[in-house]
Amino acid sequence: MSLFSGASTTAASNAAAQAQGDCSQDVQLQSPPDDSISDLSFSSQSEHLAVASWDKKVRIYEIAGDGNSQGKAMYEHDAPVLSCVWSKDGTKLASGGADKQAKLYDISTGQSSQVAAHDAPVKCVRFIQAPQTNAEMLVTGSWDKKLKYWDLRTPNPVATLDMQERVYTLDVAQGLMVVGTAERYINIVNLSNPTVLFKTMQSPLKWQTRVITCFPDASGFAIGSIEGRCAIQYVDDKNSGMNFSFKCHRETPSSGPQNVFSVNAISFHPTFGTFSTAGSDGTFHFWDKDAKHRLKGYPSVGGTIPATAFNRNGTIFAYAVSYDWSKGHVGNNPAYPNKVMLHPIKEDEAKPRPPIKKR
Repeated sequence: MSLFSGASTTAASNAAAQAQGDCSQDVQLQSPPDDSISDLSFSSQSEHLAVASWDKKVRIYEIAGDGNSQGKAMYEHDAPVLSCVWSKDGTKLASGGADKQAKLYDISTGQSSQVAAHDAPVKCVRFIQAPQTNAEMLVTGSWDKKLKYWDLRTPNPVATLDMQERVYTLDVAQGLMVVGTAERYINIVNLSNPTVLFKTMQSPLKWQTRVITCFPDASGFAIGSIEGRCAIQYVDDKNSGMNFSFKCHRETPSSGPQNVFSVNAISFHPTFGTFSTAGSDGTFHFWDKDAKHRLKGYPSVGGTIPATAFNRNGTIFAYAVSYDWSKGHVGNNPAYPNKVMLHPIKEDEAKPRPPIKKR
């Protein structure tokens, strides 16, 4: 389905048929967490998937070529884990949690240790390359309204950036870091000068920011909100004419008002630069931002989707199916599904297609 009208009826019908995705070959991850899943992260060096969960644990799985999986390691926080990310070389895994700390797990030793602390839960963790030295550092974003940079060899942060509000989401690509906070603030940081905010803006979306993910080429970022919308934003002002937003993860019943769902996760394909959205409606979709159309839409998976990730070469798309707390405590129940699914990517699913010609 095109994001914009204008295609002929026949062409639109054909495009709609092509855009129907199939989940029947998806494989379930073995021995999933015991509670809601908060984050997924694939290593960029191997077929290992990290899964962060509200059961206070981070699990590492090895994924075989046929989609079969095996648990390889696990370590714990003192409270629910909210974020996890691999180091660039794949030798370490960082995680942040509601215990107000970030931990680092060393693959070679099998040991975890605390490497960062905040005055409130650590919502986001990412690795960055330090300016000048290119040494790998950890950046942590917290509900204490602070962003901290950590040299993992020392116990204190090397720098702190004050945010306007609680940090809800952050992402990094090359020299770009984008931070989304409460009250819809978005802070852009040029990592060649990481202690200064390069640009601050309000989200172009009218409701609370749920997720921000940087383009792989670092030219911009995608934003998802709780109101079933996604925005595409470019960093350079000269490209502002390319910014746009669109509706997604909405449901129109035969009668009554439209149902609107949160966009919980956005992941970019590492090769094609296309991206996925997943939401509280239990569906995920693949999009082409340059052609401004949807590539594939998939049926409901039977529960909300809180997190997604592509593997290093884009052949596997992992998505979690577990409660995302979008309806508060009353929405959770013991029968709610709690699993991670692995979707094998066929090239036509995520590869950009020529746009539909208008008549």
